[in-house]
Amino acid sequence: MTTIKAFIKSHPPLCFYALAFAITWGGLILVVGGPGEILGTPDLLGTRFALVMLAWLAGPSVAGILMTGLVYGRAGLRDLLTRMTRWRVGARWYAVALFTAPLLVTAVLLALSLTSPEYLPTILTTSDKGALLLTGIVGTMVGGIFEELGWTGFATPTLLRRMRYGVLGTGLLVGVLWGVAHFPLYYWGRGDLSGVLLPALLVAAQLFAWFPPYRVLMVWVYERTESLLLAMLMHASLTASQVIFASLAPGWPLFTYLFVFGAVLWVVVAAVAMANGGHLSRQPLRRRMA
Repeated sequence: MTTIKAFIKSHPPLCFYALAFAITWGGLILVVGGPGEILGTPDLLGTRFALVMLAWLAGPSVAGILMTGLVYGRAGLRDLLTRMTRWRVGARWYAVALFTAPLLVTAVLLALSLTSPEYLPTILTTSDKGALLLTGIVGTMVGGIFEELGWTGFATPTLLRRMRYGVLGTGLLVGVLWGVAHFPLYYWGRGDLSGVLLPALLVAAQLFAWFPPYRVLMVWVYERTESLLLAMLMHASLTASQVIFASLAPGWPLFTYLFVFGAVLWVVVAAVAMANGGHLSRQPLRRRMA
């Protein structure tokens, strides 16, 4: 037991992600039964949806809380609660957290809609606006709260302060693994698309086009505010924007949107870095967690 605990404390990010992925992917496999059981069917949104989402949210949240207790003890758990309730961070940070995603998503969609009406924001074309708004706001807030207990509650501060990765390095690592964690949902829910190239490109775009740059922005905001609450809101804002404005059917239009949205996010990351003297991290990085 002592050896295991020593290994966990020596390799906290590795252990966190191993536990988070084991819970999430293991739970999804138990519920779904494998790719062949759900691919091309509406079952992801059917009777097993609640169990799928429970497994999905349990991974990062349970792993984040457990690892915080194991690595940082009671002081770490108290710090986690403090960061969850840290709301006095300044109005400009709330503006960044809440409006970055919807403004960028809407701008990209409106620009692309000049080439095809398929890109018009979903809220403008759907006949059931109430249900779309309810799903986009309530559902994604739940996801933002539970996912960020792990991604920002444990992984981000550990990489920033203990591992000294900096904002860009932390954002890239957490962002890529954040995307990989979504792989089962995107793979199983991509629908029955003919051929191999488009599904492969679509899944790749879903995982890597916008997850890393948006996470870099989230880490940048967190490093300056140390507010887990703000990270939860920023996560929820992104997911809600995708649901309410960009619910595109699987296909080339979705791939194009994801690619363009990711490119725009990287431009924003570059602009933020330039505005801060060419770097994203504060100098020197603070290190509050031992």
